Amino acid sequence: MTAKVIQLNMSEPLNIDLTAPEWYLNRELTWLEFNKRVLWEAEDSRTPLLERVKFLAIVSSNLDEFFMKRIGGLKQQLGAGISELSVDGRTPLQQILACYTVVKEIEAKKQQLFQDIKGLLFAAGICIAPYQTLSSEQQKHMRTYYLQNIFPLVTPQSIDPAHPFPFISNLSLNLLAGVSVLASDTPTLVRIKVPVSSKIPRYIQVGEEHLYIALGDLIANNLDLLFPGMHIAFCELFRVTRNAVTEKDEDQADDLLEMIESELRERKFAAVVRLEVSSTMGKLQSGMLAAELGLNEEQDVFVVAEGMAMRDLFQIASIARPELQDPPHHPLEHSKLLNAPNIFHAIREHGSILLHHPYESFVTTVERFVKEASRDPNVQAIKMTLYRTSAGTKIVQYLIDAALNGKQVAVVVELKARFDESANIKWAHRMESVGIHVTYGVVGLKTHSKVIYVVRQDFNGLRRYAHIGTGNYHAGTARLYTDLGLLTCDPKIGADLTELFNYLTTGLVPKRYFQSLLPAPKVLKNSLLKKIEREIQKHSSASPGLIQFKMNALEDFDITQALYRAAQVGVKIDLIIRDTCRLRPGIPGLSETVSVISVVGRFLEHSRIFYFQNAGEEEYFIGSADCMTRNLESRVEVVTPIENLEARAILRQIINTQLKNQRSVWEMHADGQYIQRRPTGELQEFGAQEQLIQLTHKRFKEAQSGKLKPAKVKRKQTHVKLGNAE
Repeated sequence: MTAKVIQLNMSEPLNIDLTAPEWYLNRELTWLEFNKRVLWEAEDSRTPLLERVKFLAIVSSNLDEFFMKRIGGLKQQLGAGISELSVDGRTPLQQILACYTVVKEIEAKKQQLFQDIKGLLFAAGICIAPYQTLSSEQQKHMRTYYLQNIFPLVTPQSIDPAHPFPFISNLSLNLLAGVSVLASDTPTLVRIKVPVSSKIPRYIQVGEEHLYIALGDLIANNLDLLFPGMHIAFCELFRVTRNAVTEKDEDQADDLLEMIESELRERKFAAVVRLEVSSTMGKLQSGMLAAELGLNEEQDVFVVAEGMAMRDLFQIASIARPELQDPPHHPLEHSKLLNAPNIFHAIREHGSILLHHPYESFVTTVERFVKEASRDPNVQAIKMTLYRTSAGTKIVQYLIDAALNGKQVAVVVELKARFDESANIKWAHRMESVGIHVTYGVVGLKTHSKVIYVVRQDFNGLRRYAHIGTGNYHAGTARLYTDLGLLTCDPKIGADLTELFNYLTTGLVPKRYFQSLLPAPKVLKNSLLKKIEREIQKHSSASPGLIQFKMNALEDFDITQALYRAAQVGVKIDLIIRDTCRLRPGIPGLSETVSVISVVGRFLEHSRIFYFQNAGEEEYFIGSADCMTRNLESRVEVVTPIENLEARAILRQIINTQLKNQRSVWEMHADGQYIQRRPTGELQEFGAQEQLIQLTHKRFKEAQSGKLKPAKVKRKQTHVKLGNAE
């Protein structure tokens, strides 16, 4: 929905109602706009070919989650008869229908790009081919492969009065076939699940070359093995998406772990929210499927010409063809830790060390921190929060080692981390089995903070060390997401973390006082609102105000409204927002001092930075929270101040590099649309992330050569110098 009023009569006194829905963009639609920007990376000829395939897969995976989480939630509201309007003035049904329009645009673009990219892949020696185009010898070879490796796993299920409609699992690929004894007979409908798994890839390689056929295509062209001597009237592909929003009331749960396990079982059988069918499927068949699945045939059925479930294209994108991929990126070891024999001594020497992943290594910083803590005889206790992790991350094993070494270890595991609940339950059981104190946070709140807290007996008494980050303790995403972290032994932060963990393990709130940290849900939102108000009060022509936020999302109404108020008095506001953004920039009299940009590149932007100029007494913060209502009011988050001058200089470099960049930046307009900046010269051809790779290498080399000078951070920024990267 575009703003009702974009141009205002500046000769009249401004009296803008900041609660009016026209000033706020829709959360779901702005998130879909983000996926349009990601899809552009698949279209952009400057992107290496296999990376273009990867971006097709990313958008497809994102849309699957969008239907499971966002559309699923809206449909629940619709089913419950909720008529409350969103901040931008839409009912649940209006939001669903508006989203469907945009999704269909994205899907049409995806299918067109898939055709184009397949042609480019073919020219590069990689071919995804229909089974029917294979030579007779290749077909014979693949039939033998199918019989030996796949056929025993295929189970046809008839759909007739004796065989009720089968259960269709979430995101599974399926074939709907019409089978009869004679061609003149009415065919019996048969469902065949395509057994894609970690053991059986979606795309089957033919011979030794990079020639691939889709698994469903292989099965469909060998149905005579399943139905010998029978007539196959048709065989079409379909897929369903189920609602993932099945959360129960924690207040009614005697055992949170048991409740989550029950919730996971229910999710498996949750209502279907989307049906995808091949474009060649008949209306009779697609209508029957929609009816059996309880869907509206006109609204909830999405026709796919080719390339259903493109998330499986991650397999093709990973083909080892370096010339068709981004140049390899190898995270650097942090210069302050490279030659340090003891990480705790290094932290104590420097006071605080800022980490920037994936430019700097997660393994040799964060994992090393926990590893040394688990083995250091002077470490007495380790506490941490765990939202998401991976089998490739060694942190859990180091925690187990610490417990076996006699240290006190306590871990707050978030069981409700969407789509990671099952994995987190397994991690919790494993840690409990060796004596680690595992708790599940505070009832009614998700623990989303990223904190490791270590108590060590130093030469002069107990000292508290910590890592506070913006990203999960997940080795895989640490190579793909841009995140920040702080290693520190600041006594105020240590004291605050003692309070935080006492809160997390007891749920008791009264009279907890935080000197330095801004935790949610009790402190962070009010603190941000007060700091925005302070910027308004201190703003003047002699000392213009400046607020800069870098986040994944700006969704919270109160924060958005406060930023509007700041912009109305002339405070300059720079927002680097990856996806959802409710605020409309550039509206005269309301937000003309606001710029909103989004950075899309080879890494997923995931770090959060909050900057307030504060009339020259600058403040920098990093942390786990976005400006979303759920983060600020329904989650335990931790945002920490950055006091170290060198760390502040790095944060300034990150912000300014992204604000200035001309290659990977999209600028938002008042109607919610984004326009990509276009470089005008060779020096502008590098994306923001590529520039940060170069700057990290430069900083590392300077540190190694001893040429790195102590950082100097200007106490005052002006509007003129905002765009300059340091």
